[in-house]
Amino acid sequence: MTLTVDIRPAIADDAQDLAAFHVRIWRETYRGVAPAEAYALLDEARRCDRWRASLSGEKPGMRTLLATLDGRIVGFVAFGPPGAEIFGDMGEVMHLYVDSALAGRGLGKRLLGLAFDGLAAAGYRRAGLAVVAENANARAFYRAQGGAEIGKFTDPGPLWRSENVLVAWTLPVARPV
Repeated sequence: MTLTVDIRPAIADDAQDLAAFHVRIWRETYRGVAPAEAYALLDEARRCDRWRASLSGEKPGMRTLLATLDGRIVGFVAFGPPGAEIFGDMGEVMHLYVDSALAGRGLGKRLLGLAFDGLAAAGYRRAGLAVVAENANARAFYRAQGGAEIGKFTDPGPLWRSENVLVAWTLPVARPV
């Protein structure tokens, strides 16, 4: 069965649906990893405010692409200028989430490739992202996509102080057509 997923830029009107998807997938991903306090702090209202601000252009250079299937969000990627010193001159992939029901079907690879294309078009020669050190599945995925783990750091939040791994790529990334 062929998977027909549409990918488009997110707009401010997508904030509520994006927040609901983000919270659901974040909770699935970090169950058993994030402390209970983080679950209490992360809710759709909090995420909606952040997404609405981001999608309204309050973060210059930030782009978010939505993957939809039959009109519902099944994945997204957000990328742009680095948000922390650890990234140096790299463009940053801030978020990459795919519905777990679609895992292993190429959507994450496709979204990551589009982020790389966007960062390269914005003039970045390298891309980086932070992944929670305990997120073994994501780390394996990024390695399979050619990412190199080049450092470790503690992310101060906003939800919890997590130990993270910095993953980097040289752009443009050659991807099979």
